[in-house]
Amino acid sequence: MKKWIWLVFLTLAVVTVTLISGFWQRPESPTVMATSQVETPKPQPTVPPRVNDTANLPQVSSDRLLSHLQSLNFRRYTDGERERTRKYITQELQKIGWQPQLQKFDQGVNVFAERKGSNNDAGAILLAAHYDTVAKSPGADDNASGVAVILEIARLFGSQTTPRTLQLAFFDKEEQGLGGSKAFAAQEKNLVNLQGVIVMDMLGYACYTSGCQKYPQGLPIALAGDKGDFLAIIGDTEHLPILHAFQSKISLDKPLAERLKSSNSKKSLPPIFALPVPLKGLLIPDSLRSDHAPFWLQGVGAVLVTDTANLRTPHYHQPSDTPTNINRPFFTGSAQIIANATAKLLNSRDSLATPKRSEEEAKE
Repeated sequence: MKKWIWLVFLTLAVVTVTLISGFWQRPESPTVMATSQVETPKPQPTVPPRVNDTANLPQVSSDRLLSHLQSLNFRRYTDGERERTRKYITQELQKIGWQPQLQKFDQGVNVFAERKGSNNDAGAILLAAHYDTVAKSPGADDNASGVAVILEIARLFGSQTTPRTLQLAFFDKEEQGLGGSKAFAAQEKNLVNLQGVIVMDMLGYACYTSGCQKYPQGLPIALAGDKGDFLAIIGDTEHLPILHAFQSKISLDKPLAERLKSSNSKKSLPPIFALPVPLKGLLIPDSLRSDHAPFWLQGVGAVLVTDTANLRTPHYHQPSDTPTNINRPFFTGSAQIIANATAKLLNSRDSLATPKRSEEEAKE
């Protein structure tokens, strides 16, 4: 009889451990990744090579990225400072053929630009980053880094022809309650054609000592290790194909965390840690701290791309957040990862909503 009791206890323990270890892995199921069509576009021999073909992926310029950081190396908090920033952004866009617009709202001014796609039914992909800072910081990482990457991608893709429309948004007043993104997402006309959003918020800081990387409350385990050497991609489980666009071909026989973190190892790019978030982030409040959150609440698929902010960098919201403390190889690699994903999304006509079967599996 005692043997049967111990057997029951052992079985319960195994089931409990299995459920805990698999909780955060379920939304990113192998079945979804195997059926995603974003990774491998259908061949079209009668059309010139597309920008997401392996040999034709646009390469970002490290020098241009750093030049933007240096040009934006000032506080962007007061009305005058933010106006100076908008002037820089609009002039840089105009130099490369874009026609930016200023969109005013009750707290500030967003900058918006659009390059039409070749297929009206394919919808649009929006790249977004906030340009304001807190009062005492020049915000090189937070968030001149995001602004610089959008400007570089605008240069690379401005003259490209892709099925999907490319939209750019530079949000004001993110540091004061996500003001700019809330105002943008509240306008129905801005969402009608929108298929997916990539929000960039802090992309340039890395640390390589054990213990330098922290994690928010709500995660049962530190999935990506205790070193801040990876780029985090946080997306909603309702739109997993957007997360998949950031991943290269990966082996499905490895544990999820190992697969995601090693997906870029052969390209000398920062490893990626992708986190699918269920229930629009309600279980993990820290996942709602940037400009992707208003889009989640509107039911629009969005990802946040970040170096994890204060969970990693000691310069967060400090006067020391200057270009000197940006890790150039990591920053350039982060920009390239975003450019590669942008190419995949712009050239795809597939739905970016999670297949119904995968949603049901994620809930099981």
